[in-house]
Amino acid sequence: MKNARLGSLDVSRIGLGAMTMAGTYTAEGSLDHDESIRTIHRALDLGVTHIDTAEIYGPFLSEEIVGRALRGRRDGVVLATKFGLYDHVTGSPAMDSTPANIRAAVEGSLRRLGTDRIDLYYQHRVDKATPIEDTAGAVADLIAEGKVLHFGLSEASPETIRSAHAVQPVSALQTEYSLWTRDVEEEILPLLRELGIGLVPYSPLGHGLLTGRIRSVEDFPADDWRKSNPRFTGENFRRNLAIVDEVRSIGAEIDATPAQTALAWLLTRGDDVAPIPGTRRVDRVEENTAADAVELTPSQIDRLNRLAPASGARHDDANMTSIDA
Repeated sequence: MKNARLGSLDVSRIGLGAMTMAGTYTAEGSLDHDESIRTIHRALDLGVTHIDTAEIYGPFLSEEIVGRALRGRRDGVVLATKFGLYDHVTGSPAMDSTPANIRAAVEGSLRRLGTDRIDLYYQHRVDKATPIEDTAGAVADLIAEGKVLHFGLSEASPETIRSAHAVQPVSALQTEYSLWTRDVEEEILPLLRELGIGLVPYSPLGHGLLTGRIRSVEDFPADDWRKSNPRFTGENFRRNLAIVDEVRSIGAEIDATPAQTALAWLLTRGDDVAPIPGTRRVDRVEENTAADAVELTPSQIDRLNRLAPASGARHDDANMTSIDA
């Protein structure tokens, strides 16, 4: 597995997102923690060194699974988790990036993950009620103590990135980036490269649509959040299937699956881009990591670059309000 660079941090250029191990996509069936652990172990065996989770996934369940999986295998793993969407005073999900809440969050994450340090600690969403300088300062204190090694932001605006970076250097920005979500290319990506910050794309497979396996959402359970996502509903969904069809066509030319083709395209975007496709299944992690060896021709890259943008907003109105803009 080739590596990518996130600030001064080296990671495998394909990582593993552990959100679905807490049951985010209910259409994938019931949870199997043992299979999730086998998936993490298989990823490590295949050269993945970058594992990404968050305290809010579950809450706490994903971190607990990752912690179990990494017992005896912690060395050599770049372990990332996130704070800021759980209030440790009330014991309930809520946005809170105050220094006191960050202190409580890190102690809980360290315990669940069974480790003495977090390699990459993200603010999960920007807390508009807490100055970003205060949040960055609190993480800087944790870095000085050795409990955190690198600072990250998620879904942050250029202004927030600059302000945080001035207090504590930011190693990585995590945000959605894929063949159907390319907003970061206009302003965010140039800024990251100016400041020496890496990009970690989440949902690099378009919440599963770019795998080519979803042709209808009618069979999704009612509690699968994609049923209300604008890109999976009505005419938007039908239009977005055309993106998948072109990805599938290009993949057929090089004997690659749609998922591998979509990930291979992301890997052409630079050695400072390290996607984290999420899965809780061994066969999927094998498929995804194989994208590291997929080579796209210049003509194929150009065809993918010229794909129409996805139809529909990235999230529903409620979730879009949590994105810093």
